[in-house]
Amino acid sequence: MVMATPFNRQSLEQALFELGKRAYDEGKTVEIAIYGGSALILTYDWRIATRDVVAVFDSNKQTVRRLAAEIAEVNGWDRDWLTDGVKGFLSRADDDPEAKRLFGTYPSEDQPGLRVSVANPRYLFAMKCRAMRIGGIEDAPDVADIRALGREIGIVSAQQALDLVAEYYRSNVLEPKLSFGLEEIFGTTEAQDPTGPGQSK
Repeated sequence: MVMATPFNRQSLEQALFELGKRAYDEGKTVEIAIYGGSALILTYDWRIATRDVVAVFDSNKQTVRRLAAEIAEVNGWDRDWLTDGVKGFLSRADDDPEAKRLFGTYPSEDQPGLRVSVANPRYLFAMKCRAMRIGGIEDAPDVADIRALGREIGIVSAQQALDLVAEYYRSNVLEPKLSFGLEEIFGTTEAQDPTGPGQSK
């Protein structure tokens, strides 16, 4: 049965708690790195919900998949509530220690069954930009996150956004229309003057 409602901060942390508890009960400590809307929910108050938990867990894949399936069965969730579909969007800088930070240990530091890392805000911004689909910018699902993350990290123009994306992704993996989409979100690719045209600084 598909989960009736999306994850919010409370239900997401409860799912991580249960995953960590089951791993610890088996004498294991597994590690996952969380991206996308799930990482935003854990990091910011303005991201309210997400349909699934987007993560990478290569070193513990079989254990994590099995435990996640058990949790899904108990709660009546989609078996793919924890998905590694983000792997195609990982940056060449993903292995850089600065790209992610440790968010928490579940069920507790004394019982380390699960260690969760989250991508840093600049990396999340770049990933959201890469994933953005152009074609009616107001209907693109990642646009609200891009705008909100831009405010958090001080992005005020399309050029600044493109420069940041270039820190994480080579141009050959980016959508050709990305710059046009970012111009619709942030305005001109030229750095914006906060004093405005014709005003003295």
